[in-house]
Amino acid sequence: MSVQTIRAKKRIRTRSEAERWNRIAAYAALLVGSGIVLIPFFWLVSTSLKDTSKIFLDPPQWIPNPVRPENYVKALSIMPFPLYLLNTCKITFSCLALQVLSCSIVAFGFARMRFPGRNALFIVLLSTMMLPAQVTMIPVFKIWSSLGFYDTFVPLVLPAAFGSAFFIFLLRQYFMTIPIEMDEAARIDGASTLQVWWKVLLPQAKPALATVAIFSFMAHWNDFMGPLIYLSTPSKRTLALALWAFQGQYSTDWHLLMAASTVVMLPLLILFFAAQKYFIQGVVISGVKG
Repeated sequence: MSVQTIRAKKRIRTRSEAERWNRIAAYAALLVGSGIVLIPFFWLVSTSLKDTSKIFLDPPQWIPNPVRPENYVKALSIMPFPLYLLNTCKITFSCLALQVLSCSIVAFGFARMRFPGRNALFIVLLSTMMLPAQVTMIPVFKIWSSLGFYDTFVPLVLPAAFGSAFFIFLLRQYFMTIPIEMDEAARIDGASTLQVWWKVLLPQAKPALATVAIFSFMAHWNDFMGPLIYLSTPSKRTLALALWAFQGQYSTDWHLLMAASTVVMLPLLILFFAAQKYFIQGVVISGVKG
């Protein structure tokens, strides 16, 4: 065996060991970071299982003793949980469906169709992301109330039909990664523009659509300000408003609030872990390419 071969093998071995230690260091950093991020979640679950007298102990008690699972039963029995859950599901899934459809078709137009001023319109669309919602909150409220839609679900659902600048940008970036030759082949077979959007692009954009669906679900499931502004009837409250009801003027039932918050958060966790692969793929491809 020649000296050059021995040196080459040593370099390869040294490089492999360095890469292995780099991976170990990266995984260790991720574990530490994940642990820090999960501390509030652990405290949420721990507090939801504690007795009232054990919540503010110093030093804090991480493992409840005794464990109070009845806190969950009491928290859900204080409020009409099925009714609030139904209201939240109506708003969330209606907005999700409307946003996925409207944003995907607008993104298709920006990604595939050629028309004068396309780039300028896209820049104007993106510029709306810089406008805080608090700036337009009062004028929008006056519009909806003057139309007679105060204390209804319409102001919370209908705006989703007009899309979201961020979702349109995300889907446009993904559509631009799909070869345009597939559109041309579909048109040769007689497909219309809507058929190209529906039968060619959407089936291939599942990761991006899953990403939009997750973001939309999270935004509307956790929405507090919208229902607080537009809903006044107690029977129309959402789960976010129901959590607010646990906070009294002089005291707060923290153990019940944490128990109800844990239950409300579970659908978000289930949805994310169920669509985790599509979510990560959609964010990475939409953010890097295009």
